[in-house]
Amino acid sequence: MKLLGTHTSPYVRKVRLVLLEKNLPHEYLTDAPREPGSQVARVNPLGRIPALILDDEMCVFDSPVIAEYVDTLNDTPILIPRDDALARMRVKRWEALADGIVDSAVMVRGERVRPEDKQDAATLTRHNDAITRALAHAATELGELTWCEGDQLTLADLALVSALVYLDLRQPERDWRGTHPNLAAWFAQMSLRDSVKISLIE
Repeated sequence: MKLLGTHTSPYVRKVRLVLLEKNLPHEYLTDAPREPGSQVARVNPLGRIPALILDDEMCVFDSPVIAEYVDTLNDTPILIPRDDALARMRVKRWEALADGIVDSAVMVRGERVRPEDKQDAATLTRHNDAITRALAHAATELGELTWCEGDQLTLADLALVSALVYLDLRQPERDWRGTHPNLAAWFAQMSLRDSVKISLIE
């Protein structure tokens, strides 16, 4: 398998973490869709990353679809519960929450790169408020637990850590650690995992 993506994309990072945690052989290729010569649009009609190219050249796109597919390829570990509908829903809801944080952070980033007099204050407020609410919800749901769902690592944890890494990158002024010390402690522990370390340096 080949994964096309960029180092800064939180959606790509989430998928990379899934592949690394499940110890699945793959080649990671840096390929920014906007760069000349990018093959992303050739393999993914949406022209977006991540794009996972299977050995038969089929392309799997959209990070939740990729993560769910990859999780079925082996059972070590199972990152999305298979036999408990409520537990599965809770993991996928965590993923939706984390991806929603990212979606709003991307919108904020898009506004902030515009000239200041062209920025839409209402858009910035709406999406920053959404991030604030989502972080508070995540902190409340997590409490003092080790994992977002159940008693082991799941996709919920990988999605959330990817979102928080992206906030550090694009909104370094946001003091989410000071506001939510339990999230900070959880993130510190997650950052010790080999998969997270690899995703941050490669």
